[in-house]
This record gives sequence, C-alpha cells and structure tokens, in this order.
Amino acid sequence: MDQESRFRDGVVAGLPLALAPLAFGAAFGVLAIDAGMGGLAAVVMSATTFAGSAQFAAASILDSGGGAAAAVVAAVLLNARYVPQSLAVASIFPGSKRRRLVESQLIVDESWALAGRSGRFDYGVLVGVGVLFWLLWVGGTAIGIVVGDLFDPEAIGLDAAFPALFLALLVPYLRTRRALGAALLAAAITLALIPVAPAGIPIVAASLACLLGLRR
Repeated sequence: MDQESRFRDGVVAGLPLALAPLAFGAAFGVLAIDAGMGGLAAVVMSATTFAGSAQFAAASILDSGGGAAAAVVAAVLLNARYVPQSLAVASIFPGSKRRRLVESQLIVDESWALAGRSGRFDYGVLVGVGVLFWLLWVGGTAIGIVVGDLFDPEAIGLDAAFPALFLALLVPYLRTRRALGAALLAAAITLALIPVAPAGIPIVAASLACLLGLRR
C-alpha cells in the first residue's frame, strides 16, 4: 500500500479522537489570552510546540506571575518523555534531515500509539494522525483566542476548568505504580512549595520530580 493510502488511513484512525485536540487547543487559547501571551504568540506556540501538557504548564506559570525562564524549563521537562518515543520511530522517517526534523514534530502520544498498533511503526499512519491533530490543535487554539478576547474566563467559570483539564491530560499516564508514585510525589512537592517559592518554581520542581521518578 502506498504512503498516500497509509496517510489517509492515519487520518481516519485519528478521527474518533479528534474532539480532544480541538477542545484542549481551545482551552489553551483561552488560558494563553488570560495569561497575557497574546493571540499571535499563542498560535505560534501551538504550531511549533504542539504539546498540550507543556503548553498548559508554560501558560499557567506565566498566568501566575512566573517568568519566561521557568515556563520554558517546565515545558522542556514535560516534553522530555518524547525522547524515547522519537528514538523508537526515528528510522521510519524518509528524506533529508530537514524533512525529518519537520515531520518529527508530528510525534504525539496518539500518533505514536496508532502508528505502532500493528506491532511495527507505520510512517504514513503517524503522519496522517499527526497532521490531523496538528490542524485541530492549532485551529482550536485560534478558537480559544477568540473566546478569550470576547469573554472573561473567570466570569464564565473557565478558570475553574483548567485544573480539570490538567487532570484529564494526566490520567491516561497513570497506568503503572511507578507513574502513580511519580504523580503523587510531584503533587506533594507542588503543595509544599506553593506557599514559599516564587511563581513557576513549584511546577518546574514537580516536572523534574516526575522526570526523575519515571527513569528506568
């Protein structure tokens, strides 16, 4: 089967999950506006970073008064989990280094998992799912920016929804005792540091704790 057909298969495989990146992207757009990031910056971040947990963490740090350095460090730590995933599929990407660099941005949990469901990673499926989710994520961010510009998130209760969104992003990863232990450790560190540490530091510390706790 040619790559065009495999690409279409990837798009079709990703459609049942399509609501999630659209909804979470919109939520990020609202949070980004509330954090003072600006609409263009939020869209560019979604287009280039394409990582929900990292973007939510960075925007939350900025919203709480933390600095850009803390936001970047937290995002990098949260994205470190993509390193082993990327290494696992590195050999399936064809073409030049530049092309592989661009297409590697499409590696997210869903595209990675669906591409490997047959026991071997399928390049066309990974790219198909990745492109679909990227378009929905960036489009959702743009929708959220419009909503954030029109309404005060606190006035319509969206600020209360952000912790729930973080939990929704976290729950799928709590499948092992190691992951659950790392999450509980991160929560404890965050609660301990919030009263005494500058804004942003608790999230950075919690992210580092998770990274170290999940090392094999």
